[in-house]
Amino acid sequence: MLYRTIMPFIKDETFGGSYTFAPRFLDAGGFRMHYIDEGDGEPVLMLHGDPTWGYLWRNFIPSFSQSKRVVVPDHMGMGKSDAPDTPYPYLLRHHVANLESLVLSLGLSGITLVVHDWGGPVGLGFAVRHPELIKSLVITNTWAFASWPGAPYPKLIEMIRSPRGEQFVLEKNGYVARAMAGTVNYPEKLTDEVMAAYLAPFPTPESRRALLCWSRDIPVNEGDASWGEMKRIEDNLKLFDDIPVLIVWGMLDPVLPPDVLAMWKRIYTRAVVREIPDASHFLQEDRPDALLQAIVEFME
Repeated sequence: MLYRTIMPFIKDETFGGSYTFAPRFLDAGGFRMHYIDEGDGEPVLMLHGDPTWGYLWRNFIPSFSQSKRVVVPDHMGMGKSDAPDTPYPYLLRHHVANLESLVLSLGLSGITLVVHDWGGPVGLGFAVRHPELIKSLVITNTWAFASWPGAPYPKLIEMIRSPRGEQFVLEKNGYVARAMAGTVNYPEKLTDEVMAAYLAPFPTPESRRALLCWSRDIPVNEGDASWGEMKRIEDNLKLFDDIPVLIVWGMLDPVLPPDVLAMWKRIYTRAVVREIPDASHFLQEDRPDALLQAIVEFME
């Protein structure tokens, strides 16, 4: 039986001083959505994907918050947010609606939207609903296309999408560590302390439900649950053709390879593009210095 799970055990955890930002919470339609809100100025909204949480942006928040208001939410079931039993399974439209609740409640406008992995569909799903709130886009190793544009599914994702997924993700907790290690170019940067932080939100089978949902929600066929939502996002990407766009890509990504970067470049023909040749999917871990520099220069 599924039941609501709250994760107060990491509410104030700083993970060795690497994540010292004050936790804030919003009641987003029946669950507590955690977010970081640091600094003052024009808002920078930074969105993680799967299987990460706001910790992904720990090396960026201090720098950006010196001159900007940095908002970093944890999606439903991830990080310090609740993992509710309703709605379940978690779908793209739920995450978009949650983000919409947060942004509108905070009154954000003139937003620089920074997205990665599933943060792309979620963030752009919100953006196409409220294009007037978006000042600029920063796209990093993500997609927002109804037909899967990336490489063939890794065996890890195929297994999660199979009937064996529940045992592997929920019972064995086998997903996070393997997913992270398989999509970085410098695995030595995933120290025991870093991996402990990424694993911390998921100590029980109930707390891992979102991890099962993300991979299963990637639309493949027109009848899939999130196909329509993803198609709506894809069809409206041109709404941002006239605003500044930065694309930063880890070129060694085995899941979203350079072919996907080429798709983004065809959509946003005037985008500033920065390729990081020695970074994989999690460029935030492989080359945070290069990504930070690219975004800082873009926002200047």
